[in-house]
Amino acid sequence: MSTPSKTSAAPPSPEPEFFLDRCLGHTVAARLSALGWIVHQIGEHFPDDAQHVSDPDWIRFGAEHGWTLITQDKRIRYRTDELAAVEETAGVMLQLADGNLMIAEKVERLSTHRDAIFAAARRVGPALYRVYADRITRVWP
Repeated sequence: MSTPSKTSAAPPSPEPEFFLDRCLGHTVAARLSALGWIVHQIGEHFPDDAQHVSDPDWIRFGAEHGWTLITQDKRIRYRTDELAAVEETAGVMLQLADGNLMIAEKVERLSTHRDAIFAAARRVGPALYRVYADRITRVWP
């Protein structure tokens, strides 16, 4: 009697890692980390909390590390240099649709859409997604 051959299951997808724009602050990063997200803060990689780092530079840096970028800068999707940095690195960026949220609301917004955000983070870029209260939507390209 022969035994069926075993097929090995595909290894689980690694958890996505996120690189937060300084405008989100340290508390948002700490709270997402407490929820189990792998979060990198911009100030961990650039001096002076990246006060003198241009948006295209931090975008390239994070995307080249394979991290999904998160910002609340609503104008970023209209800036050619920033979009070029996302495109050149095939990065994935998430943008909170409402930049005026309190810290707890930002964390809630992101954690509410965790599954959709993690799925978007695992896709090949370039891509820019907006995170709304009730959904996330790809807005570029």
